Amino acid sequence: MKEHMNEVFGRIASKISKISGSVWAFLTACSIVIIWASSGSLFGYSQTWQLFINTTTTIVTFLMVFLIQNTQNRDSKAIHLKLDELLKGLKGSSMKMLDIENLSEKELEELLVKFKDKKTQYEQMLEKKRKNYFDKK
Repeated sequence: MKEHMNEVFGRIASKISKISGSVWAFLTACSIVIIWASSGSLFGYSQTWQLFINTTTTIVTFLMVFLIQNTQNRDSKAIHLKLDELLKGLKGSSMKMLDIENLSEKELEELLVKFKDKKTQYEQMLEKKRKNYFDKK
């Protein structure tokens, strides 16, 4: 039941995210704001008139946060899986990297320091090779 509900929500969230990210959705939102603003004089710029747009935008924003987060979570998983597949196929790659998103902040910082050190060593090696190459000419 839970899996089915997640699947249905995922499909709905994906469709709504695509629709809400379209040019038509933007133009519709702009039209609503223009209609609302131009109707202000008709309603005497009352508190009810102001409350309508405030409430509407708050509700839409609140709901969109969940839809966007669902879409981003799914996209993030897909990207991780693709990167994991690439890492598995690379000679000399570390299998520890396949689960890197589950490391603690401290472990990630330690790994970052190691990679910065490797980068510095690699740059120094390249510089030596470059100097040797030009010294021979």
